[in-house]
Amino acid sequence: MQRVSQLINKPVNTTAYNDLPPFHKEVVADFFKVVEKEEGSIIDRVETTIDKVATKHNVSTDIMYNYINKETGE
Repeated sequence: MQRVSQLINKPVNTTAYNDLPPFHKEVVADFFKVVEKEEGSIIDRVETTIDKVATKHNVSTDIMYNYINKETGE
């Protein structure tokens, strides 16, 4: 099974990422660190990690969902 870090280049260098404010970049970076440690299917890992990171940084989950949508073109 591939790890998330194998699917993206680090550091993240995309238009969607570069357009984020600095605090949101921290949230996204933390997401990628935490999602690696989660167990289960990729969908469960992503959902769980978004909730954990949003709670940790005291932000809305919309930050991550909007970022993912911009990255995937949806």
